[in-house]
Amino acid sequence: MGRINVLSFAVANLIAAGEVVDRPASVIKELLENAIDSGADRITVEIHNGGVTFMRVSDNGCGISPEDLPIAIRRHATSKIKEAEDLDGITTLGFRGEALAAIAAVSRMRIISKTADADVGCALEANGGEIISLEERAASTGTTVIVEDLFANVPARRKFLKKDITEATAISVAVEKIALSKPNIGFKLIVDGNLRLETVGDGNLKNTIYAVFGRDFTSKLIKINSEADGIEVFGFIGRSDNVRANRNYQNFFINGRYVKSKTASAAIEQAYVSYIPPEKFPSCVLYINVNPTTVDVNVHPAKLEVKFSNEKPVFEAIYYSVKNALEADVSRPDMTIPGARPRQMGRVSDMQVPVGDNRSEGLKKRQISAELYSAPAAPKAQKAPEEKFIRITAEQYAREYINANRDKGVQANKPIAESVKAAPQIKEPQVSIKQDTVKVEEKTVNVSDTSVAAAPKAPIQEVNTVKAPEASAAEIVDSPKKLEYRIVGEVFNSYVVVELGEKMLLVDKHAAHERVIFEQLKAGMRSKERASQLMMLPIDVMMTSDEVSVISEYREEIEAVGFEFDCGRNTVSVIAIPEGISTKAVPDMLAVIAERIKSNTGTAMITRDIIFEKALYQASCKAAIKAGREYPPEYVEWLVEKLMSLPDITVCPHGRPVAMELSKKKIDHQFERT
Repeated sequence: MGRINVLSFAVANLIAAGEVVDRPASVIKELLENAIDSGADRITVEIHNGGVTFMRVSDNGCGISPEDLPIAIRRHATSKIKEAEDLDGITTLGFRGEALAAIAAVSRMRIISKTADADVGCALEANGGEIISLEERAASTGTTVIVEDLFANVPARRKFLKKDITEATAISVAVEKIALSKPNIGFKLIVDGNLRLETVGDGNLKNTIYAVFGRDFTSKLIKINSEADGIEVFGFIGRSDNVRANRNYQNFFINGRYVKSKTASAAIEQAYVSYIPPEKFPSCVLYINVNPTTVDVNVHPAKLEVKFSNEKPVFEAIYYSVKNALEADVSRPDMTIPGARPRQMGRVSDMQVPVGDNRSEGLKKRQISAELYSAPAAPKAQKAPEEKFIRITAEQYAREYINANRDKGVQANKPIAESVKAAPQIKEPQVSIKQDTVKVEEKTVNVSDTSVAAAPKAPIQEVNTVKAPEASAAEIVDSPKKLEYRIVGEVFNSYVVVELGEKMLLVDKHAAHERVIFEQLKAGMRSKERASQLMMLPIDVMMTSDEVSVISEYREEIEAVGFEFDCGRNTVSVIAIPEGISTKAVPDMLAVIAERIKSNTGTAMITRDIIFEKALYQASCKAAIKAGREYPPEYVEWLVEKLMSLPDITVCPHGRPVAMELSKKKIDHQFERT
């Protein structure tokens, strides 16, 4: 007697169902995809007990006609494709015709549906894949699918389900991913009678991200939108302070379908090199639209993986889009401060002025004197009027003094500090306010003062007294040339406080200097041609046969980086290497290039640039000024000036923030002034 058995249709159906339906979350995913393909713009999901006992998905799509309902739960029955050629360019989420059949085979299912042109709807009930009833029923346009007692007829599979709360969480994640893929559709998720998720469905992606991930995540995003070689990349990527310890916050959508793509993950992670710590992973909600004929979505039972006909252009499109967005971003992380204290006596500005002070009338007229916030003055002492004046740094003046007095014996190579001591004092105009006039006075300034300012370009001249416009006593006339920023000071010999408009920056001087040096070195690397250095003796690198094959196949691209080599069976003999690369790094560099090209996670040029950047990290760190050490003010001034001229410098090469900002509004709120 033969040992080969032909399985019955029922058993074969159960086996096939295991590939599509392995838990309640996969049921919800398949039903949501069908609802989206039906053209619905409002979808509601409701579950009980983790979806094991009850699941319902309702939509307002096109509906199913009564004659199609019995066919819909048969295997390989679908309205998405008809011919084999249709598989070459799939644009719908579903296409296999297995979902409803697989779900019906392992549960009790009811489908209630009505088309727009029908007078009444129709309801189908099935148990274990067998149709029990089919009858007319009142219904609104659209389809509702109810699944109960999942795996009741397959107890061996049901015992592998997790706790209800775990299964409910998996369903929530599935709904969130699909909601992110379709911001133009309103989704609602109800878990055990409680609303868990609701999206607006207005087409605004940021609103959907807000509903799914919350305000904190949404506030730390960078918008991205680019197109190259017919590949469109758009969406949002996380800032350098919006990173995670795993890849759970990486969301990729290929032609509107949520997928897990190694190519996309590798591209975005390599783009973030030098922007985040190496042990962290970037977050994103990224959409990649490609020609449907160049991507195969039929390579995974759950359709979570795709295969590209050519990985390289997809990788490069994502990499350069993300890299350019990161380089253009100028946002800095916000400083967090504790919440304001509970108000007991109202705002400070509303509190009563101490007894004996005659300034209450001035407060009522909004003419608050600076004396209220200054140290107590001596009795009967008159407060000096507030003044503004221009200063120049010691170094700037000393250099001008040297240049102007070369004939008088001042040497140009003399130390600046000695020149400063030899330099005479200068007098410069000072503007002060007294009643209704502006008067020019002279103020003696010692040139050894190293306050931040720019040296005047023209000789200082006397200014006649002029009549000032009507103004309150607290108003001050600004100097004609106002600086965009002001260095307030330095704390702990590590952090520089800078006033910038309505914000206060706290700059980590080591991290800032490290990034400035790194950017300068990187710019120099990009500007010069790909030079090679010839080896006196070839460097033999042992590689596997498939690695040698990849190196040989991409010879032209790798040689453009600066390599020259000959290929053997299991050896690559390197004749020349890129300038600046140590010979010890050559084997590892070639191995990485071969591996990334072979696994479609990079190109030789991108890999070379990343390795070069990593090589510059240590040099930048060693050359940067150190935190905790005292440096001349000129160092700090130069560093802040560089930082202001390069606003896109937000993190050091190791991913730490360069500066954090705190707005005046937040400070006012902390002091209960607003």
